[in-house]
Amino acid sequence: MTYLLPQPTDSSLNALAKPPRIASAMQHQAHISTIGARAFLLEAPGDFDLPAQRRIWALAHALRQWDELSEIVPGMTNLLAIFKTTPEDPDAVMARLRDAWEQAESIDIKGKTIEIGVHYGGEHAIDLAALCDRSGLTDREVFRLHHEGTYTVFALGSAPGFGYLHGLDPRIHMPRKTVPSLRMARGCVTIGGMQTGVAVLTGPNGWNSIGFSDLQMFDPTAAVPAIMAPGDTVRFLPERIEL
Repeated sequence: MTYLLPQPTDSSLNALAKPPRIASAMQHQAHISTIGARAFLLEAPGDFDLPAQRRIWALAHALRQWDELSEIVPGMTNLLAIFKTTPEDPDAVMARLRDAWEQAESIDIKGKTIEIGVHYGGEHAIDLAALCDRSGLTDREVFRLHHEGTYTVFALGSAPGFGYLHGLDPRIHMPRKTVPSLRMARGCVTIGGMQTGVAVLTGPNGWNSIGFSDLQMFDPTAAVPAIMAPGDTVRFLPERIEL
């Protein structure tokens, strides 16, 4: 699960008439908001990168000691904390979460390495032409940059077993589509913004497909249903290229 909420803008900070020094400090604080009555979303400040994610992992580890929480959901540089009952003082909860974030030290999760064979191009690469047009690269260059990357699983979410993978070469970043594909196939290898992933369900999808993998990413009957876990390393192996 991932939650992306807008960060405060410079104009909104100026509207509060804060001195520049205080405004700058505010921009480097974690942003905390409520999601309903029992859930609080903490978003890491700064860049959308591995150091921020490592602190999110550390915060999740620390919050597991809070008995009053029913669920902790680390997302992409954010974390959702769900309480068993509605807190009487939400402001106190926010202050406590912010303190926990400030005290969280970066940790690294030593996960397994997953190799995913990919059929690049072909009938499932429905967004390859648009990516080539945007990047100015050839289809072969797109494939090469994609499979030469080494990716870290930041979080699981969106659909059961779907891994948000960080480490995509900036030259093939591609915004999510404004009009999603209505029936993208399970197994499509996709790019969404600065991330890549493998579709785990057939259905509507706003990411950009450049290929296909036969590897089943989620099996509800298995002892461990999801192949990926936060901290895992992922490599894509070109099994076939069809232009």
